[in-house]
Formats: sequence, C-alpha cells, structure tokens
Amino acid sequence: MSTSVSAHGNGVLAAEKRRRPVTVPDFLAAKARGIRLTMLTAYDYTMARLLDDAGVDAILVGDSLGMVMQGEPHSLRVTLDETIYHTRLVARGVRTSLLVSDLPFMSYQLSPTQALESAGRLVKEGGAHAVKLEGGKRSADAVAAITGADIPVVGHIGLTPQSVHRLGGFRVQRDAKKLLDDALAIERAGAFALVVECVPAELAEQIRLSVKIPTIGIGAGAGCDGQVLVTHDMLGLFTDLRPKFVKQYADVGASIRAAVEAYCQEVRAGQFPGPEHAFRS
Repeated sequence: MSTSVSAHGNGVLAAEKRRRPVTVPDFLAAKARGIRLTMLTAYDYTMARLLDDAGVDAILVGDSLGMVMQGEPHSLRVTLDETIYHTRLVARGVRTSLLVSDLPFMSYQLSPTQALESAGRLVKEGGAHAVKLEGGKRSADAVAAITGADIPVVGHIGLTPQSVHRLGGFRVQRDAKKLLDDALAIERAGAFALVVECVPAELAEQIRLSVKIPTIGIGAGAGCDGQVLVTHDMLGLFTDLRPKFVKQYADVGASIRAAVEAYCQEVRAGQFPGPEHAFRS
C-alpha cells in the first residue's frame, strides 16, 4: 500500500461535508491532500438518502441497475431514459454527496455530439452533477465534448462492463501500456476522476501515480485514491454475481428474508395484526 494515500479520516470532507455538498473541486483536492474518496451506487430515493446520511462522498447511478434492479445478465440493455428516471429518483435523496450518473451503452458511442446530448439530458432531466462513461482513448473525444460544455466527467478504464462481449466476460485487464495510455487520454480530455476496474493492484498504483486526477478503484487494490462498490453487493442484497473484489459488510438480504418469513407466519397464524395495530370505532 502506498504511504502517499492517507488511510485515516471519515471521507473527503469529514467535518466539512456536514456543512455543504461535495463538489468536483473537492474530489481534485482530496488527491492532493492524500484523503481517500468513497463512492457507492444507488438507484432510488430511499437508498440515496441512506448513503447520503451515512456520509459517502459520491453516489453513482450505475448502469449496473440492469443487473441488480432489472435482472438482466449485463448492463447493455439499460436505456438513457431508464437511467434518467433512476437518476431523478436518486437526486431527490441527495443532500451532500456528489451525484454521478452512468452514460449507458450506445448513448455516447456514435459521436461526440451524441455524447454531449446524452450527458446534458442526465444533468438537465435527471439532476446529475456529473456523468461517467467507459473507455480510454476511444472515448477521449466524447469526454472532451462533454467537459467542453462544463459538464463534469468521470472516466472508466480497465474492465469496462459495456465491452463484456468483446472481452469474453468480466475479466481482469493486464495490458499496462494500453491502460496507462487510456488513463492519460481521459485526463487530457478533461475528466476530473477515473474509475479503474479489475486491474492488478500494482498496475492500478502505476496509473494513480501517472495522472493528476483521482483514481477510484473497484477490484484494483488499495493503491487507488478511492473506492467504489455496488451497494447491493456489499450489503448482500444481490447474490447472482459474487466478484472476488467485493467485501460484504452486511447480510441485509438474509435479514429481509427472515423478516418476510416472520410476517407470513404471523399472518397465516392470525397473530398479525394484533389489537395494537387496529383502529377503534
């Protein structure tokens, strides 16, 4: 683990975060200060409020909603309209976290103009503070077009889930030259942060040292400037996939199943509702 990345503190803003929202300049300052960033996913108002109240620095409306919310095997069928809808729900629950929304598959690949139009809709209609898109050098023109309109962008390199068919599945990416070139291209295009997914820890550390913008790791070891996880994974709510890099912090799924079983048992036994749950005439 690099000693240049701080292992202490409760978030990028710590006490400051309780007074004001997290901003893009805060993300950039966090890297300079050696303070690690936290990011988790949300797709609805209730989860967004919980994450925001807990002090997470950024909330991502990921296209992972295709799997954890829609039951799809991958994220490729998620549409821009669906992402806008979920972003709008999350935006209602955000008070201080930075709200980042994914550009879904085929909402930015056709041209930089298409990318800008899609990003603009996520901000204008969805309420996103920033957008995220996958790809390195191949996506640099799209990033430049979006940031040129003053819409903040988070890049995403390494395992890019929208490329699942080309990659042959969700596989660790090890091409150091390509990944470093991709990181630098996205930084030059104007992104303010970079997600690095499923990359060997030593290579992720090289990427972090090669760019001035913060790197947010997922399956990329502890040497990144921050970390992101799918909330449904780390809470035990989604078990269809069990990535090696996920730490499960709670088994909320088991608690829900136990509560529902108890409810069904009490209703069937005539124990619920009891007198204390009924109105009197």
